[in-house]
Amino acid sequence: MVDPLIDSFGRIADDLRVSVTDRCNLRCGYCMPPEGMPWLPRSEILTYEEIDRLVGVFMALGVRTIRLTGGEPLARRDLAILVAMLSERAVPDLSLTTNGVLLAEHADTLARAGLRRVNVSVDSLLRHRFAEMTRRDALDRVMEGLRAAESAGLTPIKLNCVVVRGTNDDEVVDFARFARETGYEVRFIEFMPLDAQGAWTRDAVVPSREVLDRIDAAYPIEPVRHGPEPATMWRFRDGARGAVGVIASVSEPFCSSCNRIRITADGQFRTCLFALEETDLRALLRDGATDHQIADVVRAAVAGKWAGHKINDDDFARPARSMSLIGG
Repeated sequence: MVDPLIDSFGRIADDLRVSVTDRCNLRCGYCMPPEGMPWLPRSEILTYEEIDRLVGVFMALGVRTIRLTGGEPLARRDLAILVAMLSERAVPDLSLTTNGVLLAEHADTLARAGLRRVNVSVDSLLRHRFAEMTRRDALDRVMEGLRAAESAGLTPIKLNCVVVRGTNDDEVVDFARFARETGYEVRFIEFMPLDAQGAWTRDAVVPSREVLDRIDAAYPIEPVRHGPEPATMWRFRDGARGAVGVIASVSEPFCSSCNRIRITADGQFRTCLFALEETDLRALLRDGATDHQIADVVRAAVAGKWAGHKINDDDFARPARSMSLIGG
């Protein structure tokens, strides 16, 4: 019997996000600046062997969901090697979050290596707007990647759409229609203060309730019962395939039930996406710590997890790292 990773508020952490790189081939405005992002030196990035070892430690502590993230994880060479290593550990839920640009050429290899499913970030279905938001003309490649992932069996395919007021919020119904046409699950994520340029404003946040109301007016929806994941999911009342969901990090924080923890590409352990403190697991690995010693440090960090990120409080403080440096 494994004692779960539990904090002082009774929350159990069993969902681990592992960033494999800080590099990305897009420049989404809510995440990265147009140019000039300083990349981590290769020596500071965890090796695949180090990631595999840490995943083993976390699985022994009750973690059951592993999501590989970035930056853009497919920008790291031979990612399928890591997927195969983790697959040998029989991870119950092994998935990948990607922007989809390189997915078409890697989907089959990843599936054969043991990847279960993918989440693909797509913020617009319009080519010109996609290019404006990501600063790259790559929507056609992303769509090709989605088709390749489906053919490879990396399902259910989930799309992540960050909704920004005045930028792409007029497309929420179009995305719902796309979900009905493809069978994909589209998740609308509220714009969070994690952009590298510090340009986030509350006026740019589209509350999830507003997103759902717009969709419901066009395609009536009803809630779906689900587990501890932060997204609340909705299905179409007419029985159409696909689904929509919302992640209301700003307007309706779900901190009280959050089960997620994170490891950055350079081996820093974060108990919250907005954490102001990190625990250096890379140093433990490279200084010869045993798995038991690493586990003790992880337990202590989780036990001290704060109640929540305080986005809606006057004393909210942005983390020093932006989204691409933390991992999705």
